[in-house]
Amino acid sequence: MKAPINYIELPANDLVKIKRFFSDVFEWQFSDYGEQYTAFSSASAGLDGGFYLAPLSSSTEAGAALVVLFSDALEACLEQVVEHGGRVVKPIFEFPGGRRFHFCDPCGNEWAVWSLPEA
Repeated sequence: MKAPINYIELPANDLVKIKRFFSDVFEWQFSDYGEQYTAFSSASAGLDGGFYLAPLSSSTEAGAALVVLFSDALEACLEQVVEHGGRVVKPIFEFPGGRRFHFCDPCGNEWAVWSLPEA
């Protein structure tokens, strides 16, 4: 039976802060569903998903899955992440097939952004 991934949910201890960060840095758009949930769409984020209000965070150190975003301008993306309150936890490094960095959003969730190798 085919069952593609089509939705992801992550915790956030401040929905206003998380929406502002992802809107400012990655131009994601959100729809609120009550006071404890906000959703983003594949039209702006590449995959449907949302954030639920919780005093938790997602990190690979704790065994969580890593959500990886793509950018054509890795250095500029890193600068935007930091400028808007993200914290770099692994600076840009090379891996087979490209380069990437890891960061925590303002609510503590770990993400990565990758790019193709430099030409």
